[in-house]
Amino acid sequence: MSPLDLPADLRSRLRRLSLTPRRPALLPAAGRHDSRNRGGGLEFAQYRPYERGDDLRRIDWKLYARSDRFFLRDAERESPVAIWIVLDASASMSQADLATPQWSRFDAARRLAASLIQIALQQGDRFGLMVASAGAPVVIEPGAGPRHRDRLSLALASLQPEGVAQWTRDVAVLGQRLGPSDLVLILSDGFDDDCVAGAERLAASGRDVALIQILTADERDFPFDDGYRFEDSETDDHVVGDGRALRADYLARMAEARAALVARLDAHGVRHALHVLDEPADRPIRALFGEAART
Repeated sequence: MSPLDLPADLRSRLRRLSLTPRRPALLPAAGRHDSRNRGGGLEFAQYRPYERGDDLRRIDWKLYARSDRFFLRDAERESPVAIWIVLDASASMSQADLATPQWSRFDAARRLAASLIQIALQQGDRFGLMVASAGAPVVIEPGAGPRHRDRLSLALASLQPEGVAQWTRDVAVLGQRLGPSDLVLILSDGFDDDCVAGAERLAASGRDVALIQILTADERDFPFDDGYRFEDSETDDHVVGDGRALRADYLARMAEARAALVARLDAHGVRHALHVLDEPADRPIRALFGEAART
């Protein structure tokens, strides 16, 4: 299955999640940020099939009488909030676990991106994409609706992780496009200091920033018992050693590095969560934003 094809059980759980800015833009007469709200917009946008958990009051009963199926009449109005997904496409994101070489950090990041897009779509906000890469920055300006989701999906499907991402350049490009109420979600392994520094700069400018650090299960557990050559995919640095002998020191160093990253992000007001490749994609989203049942 492609990382962009969300399993049915994941889609079901995503319906109960929302992406909430810390400082939402408020409607003049309502208590939440303006968006392409279903049921509260200015003009008709489209019909969509009823899904479990939708508000029954928004069902178009006349259409039901004609089709014997439940549809909701969606209205839309332009949202001042945009969800920006920033994807790390550096070579280190190609890392996978030995037991599951077909599922890399980059695959997990793209599934997270698809999940975030799905939530933004269902809550009516605009969403855009920035790919931090070694080549020219890839930027897709925020938009809304299924067609824009498909546009981002096509872009995500064609990407390959390679080289060293130019975070300083790409964060500067992103900063020029951010609105005051936008939410920035960075998907990265968090190993590049320029990535973390970029998140700090955006937060210092008053932007709402969150970082999801993506690690392999091998990095979390270090389950190696035999001799291995451990390589850095971006620098070609390597270490040769016995996994069992290296385990205790590695786990201690990893815990220290994680604690330092968390302290650094906390100090700059950057929200953060950890995602490991053997965990479901909704777990870090729930850790960042909590869960609100939709009734």
